[in-house]
Amino acid sequence: MRTAVLLGNRDTKRTIYFEKAARQNGLPFLFLEWEEWRRCGFPADSQLFVKIDPPVWTDGHLSGLNDLVGSYRSDLKALEKEASVSQFLNPPRALMELLDKTRCKQVLKEAGLPVTQSLGEGIVDSEALLSRMKDLRIFSVFIKPVSGSGAAGVTAFRFQPKTGRMAAYSCAAPDQAALKPERSSSFRPPLINTKRLHTITESAEIMDFLDSLLSLGCIVERWYPKADFQGFSYDLRAVCQDGALDFLLARLSKGPVTNLHLNNHPLEASRLALSEDVTSTIKELCRRACGCYPGLRSAGIDILLEKGSLKPRIIEMNGQGDLLYQDIYDKNEIYSHQVRVMKAWLEQGGTL
Repeated sequence: MRTAVLLGNRDTKRTIYFEKAARQNGLPFLFLEWEEWRRCGFPADSQLFVKIDPPVWTDGHLSGLNDLVGSYRSDLKALEKEASVSQFLNPPRALMELLDKTRCKQVLKEAGLPVTQSLGEGIVDSEALLSRMKDLRIFSVFIKPVSGSGAAGVTAFRFQPKTGRMAAYSCAAPDQAALKPERSSSFRPPLINTKRLHTITESAEIMDFLDSLLSLGCIVERWYPKADFQGFSYDLRAVCQDGALDFLLARLSKGPVTNLHLNNHPLEASRLALSEDVTSTIKELCRRACGCYPGLRSAGIDILLEKGSLKPRIIEMNGQGDLLYQDIYDKNEIYSHQVRVMKAWLEQGGTL
């Protein structure tokens, strides 16, 4: 029996609005919780078309992200071996490759696509970071945990070499609950995701913070001045599906981190009045980026436009970056597109 399957987490926005799109488009599908799949596997004697939703992170400690991603990688490896699965919306191999942010940037760069500049590997503490920044004469950077998502741990850092002044902006902070009286003065509390942006300007505090953050494993990239619109700087979230741009959203911010859950402002990209040349370049950039990963049907791609030139650069790719509230609360077109693909597979006898 041919069956469409959503593998994910019950009662999330992803599940609720995928199901809504399925009802509206007449797609019967089987929903499986991650734990249910781990315990029982997929139905026997079936040909399956599976969409994989990401696991939910509930810990809040940044160190927990590494454990979550490690477990998720193991699940994806197991899914690769599922003989009953005929099609994946996004194959496990592509999802695994996109989890490696460093390697993803390298793949895109080797394909000739413009990306944000990396400061290289081996930056494991604040001393190594400052040394690398001085060597490259890059004094404004973004630091991101390699296993992060949703701005968890993302930190913007500026350093003035002549004066020694510095500032850091991050949603991560030391877990004050871990500071118990019996702890030694050298104890460094673990970092947690606060889901709000705060600023650190005291040098010693910044260095301690950076040591904690970089010990988790991070990528460090040049901080580019972004294009602006009506007093806000912005970047773009593009959702590309089946090689075409399905949705383009601007994320406007007064600060350096643009994620929308930080009270930043979404804006339909059409209101930016970008030129046809810029828009066409973005579309082609997304198409070529997805083409670097065979079988990838859906991806969320974060893109910055450099201030002045509006030259686009890919910040990062996400093989499960298809949830945009501005879409699900409106036409729900992203999930409807996925549903139509899965329905066509059922109706065409398990072929696409």
